[in-house]
Amino acid sequence: MTATLESLQTGQHARVQDVQGDDSLALRIMEMGLLPGAEIEFIGRAPLGDPLEIRVAGYHLSLRKAEAHRVVIEMI
Repeated sequence: MTATLESLQTGQHARVQDVQGDDSLALRIMEMGLLPGAEIEFIGRAPLGDPLEIRVAGYHLSLRKAEAHRVVIEMI
């Protein structure tokens, strides 16, 4: 099943399939470690739902919903 990063729930694990777009934001997202094949764990959301916190490559990363919407994932 494929979805975007923002659709994950707390504690779920997924693998990055793609980062959509070819602009500077997509490049920045990939520079933060969200490369195809990277495994991630969804940690949680801020009280108002934005930003989202994930664990990737051993560190915690916070992303806005708009950024997370660009990251295509596969549930594992």
